[in-house]
Amino acid sequence: MEFIDYYKILELKKDAGDADIKKAYRRLARKHHPDLNPNDVKAKQKFQEINEANEVLSDPEKRKKYDKYGKDWKHAEEFEKAGQHQQRQYSRQPGEEQFAQHDFSDFFESMFGNNMGGQSRRTQTKFRGQDFETELHLDLKDVYTSHKQTLTVNGKSIRITIPAGIENGQRIKISGHGGTGINGGPNGDLYIKFFISNHTKFKREGSNLYTAVDLNLYTAVLGGELTVDTFDGKVKLKVYPETQSGTKVKLKGKGFPVYKKEGEFGDLYITYNVKLPANLSEKEKELFTQLANLKEHGSN
Repeated sequence: MEFIDYYKILELKKDAGDADIKKAYRRLARKHHPDLNPNDVKAKQKFQEINEANEVLSDPEKRKKYDKYGKDWKHAEEFEKAGQHQQRQYSRQPGEEQFAQHDFSDFFESMFGNNMGGQSRRTQTKFRGQDFETELHLDLKDVYTSHKQTLTVNGKSIRITIPAGIENGQRIKISGHGGTGINGGPNGDLYIKFFISNHTKFKREGSNLYTAVDLNLYTAVLGGELTVDTFDGKVKLKVYPETQSGTKVKLKGKGFPVYKKEGEFGDLYITYNVKLPANLSEKEKELFTQLANLKEHGSN
């Protein structure tokens, strides 16, 4: 697996302090944030690398392992446990000879491979590759339909299908697309966390959508038809006479796709906001006055 230099990514020296790491992360994350670099694939990739580097270097325990084991830092505990076990096996026991130096070095070959290209005399220990974490920033319109997208992770391009209806903050696993296994061990997995921004007039809650629609006073009082926007087009609604402001109507199946349930959709809920007329003419004021008098003294 290719070595990733987290210090280089954050433009830091190896003796950088916690404050230096925090300052560098904020500066670079702001510079390469996808919201400030729309449609810039390289900026998205750089932002993901910056987040990954910060996650490791800002954590004292993870940083210590990374400094010691490099690309294999996630296997630090396995290496150390295996090393302790091997040392116990080779430790001097009563009546036994102490292990030879070359025997102990065989253990390190099994851990890290034989750098000289020779075949280790011992069976190499297999380790699972490390898991990768990345982020994907999308717009709400992007996840209304299923689509394919290519990601670049650790220098490799991966084409994935993003199912319609995926949620903001949702995390999915792509099996076998993490780090390469060590000594023939299985590959790790790739975990993708989705951040979905919403620039529409619809509020999303699960698979349901919510929006508000202005309704003029005359239609609210007398009833009529109203054309409203849904997420995928326009529809005509029948407005009943004497509709009150704040009235809610439900359009079944006009919401958001249900995740991984092809052809299933949530509902769209519309709230009517009755708008009072403005800039009335003298004649209109006169008619409203007559109407008020009728209501006050009775229609009879």
